[in-house]
Amino acid sequence: MAGRRILVQLAHPVLERSRVNRRLAEAAREVEGVTLNDLYERYPSLRIDVRREQRLLAEHDVIVFQHPFYWYSVPALLKEWQDLVLEHGWAYGAKGHHLDGKVTLNAVSTGGPKEAYQPEGYNRFTMRQLLSPWEATARLCRMRFLAPFVVHGALGFETAEQVAPQVHDYRRLLEALRDDAVDLERAAAAQLLNAPLDAVLEAKEVSA
Repeated sequence: MAGRRILVQLAHPVLERSRVNRRLAEAAREVEGVTLNDLYERYPSLRIDVRREQRLLAEHDVIVFQHPFYWYSVPALLKEWQDLVLEHGWAYGAKGHHLDGKVTLNAVSTGGPKEAYQPEGYNRFTMRQLLSPWEATARLCRMRFLAPFVVHGALGFETAEQVAPQVHDYRRLLEALRDDAVDLERAAAAQLLNAPLDAVLEAKEVSA
């Protein structure tokens, strides 16, 4: 199928116990044009194959970092991946142009509710603010950073039916990114992509 090629960089150290990410990953696998790269499955010894990872990045147009939100950051292997793979002279710098123009975003699950991630909430900052290091990294690498797709309140999900609407929206988002059906300007300016998702999809349809 023609369209953008999407790489989902999945980082979850205990995916079999996941309430949300496991189901999101299953949905991603079903989308034609998506490559799912499970980092903890691929690198159980935590020894990252830098050249393989760089080839995957170069071969895809959209890079989605899917992970739970740990201590206002990402699982350890994803941070190690970032430190090793995004090399000066390859990802950024005067001669580092392999990621230029690629679209990127984070698909994140949180244990706490959406209300906790507000200036007046328990965590004092929005998810967009807490992910600002990833936005800064994307800009350094000349990538186009979009608002995150966030599933809040993961600790409250007990059944597949409870998380089904979020899984459905994630699949829709991946398909829309593949098919150039996302208004990238509006998606870049939003706080969350799925608040609601229709806003960035309908805007593209109206402008088309």
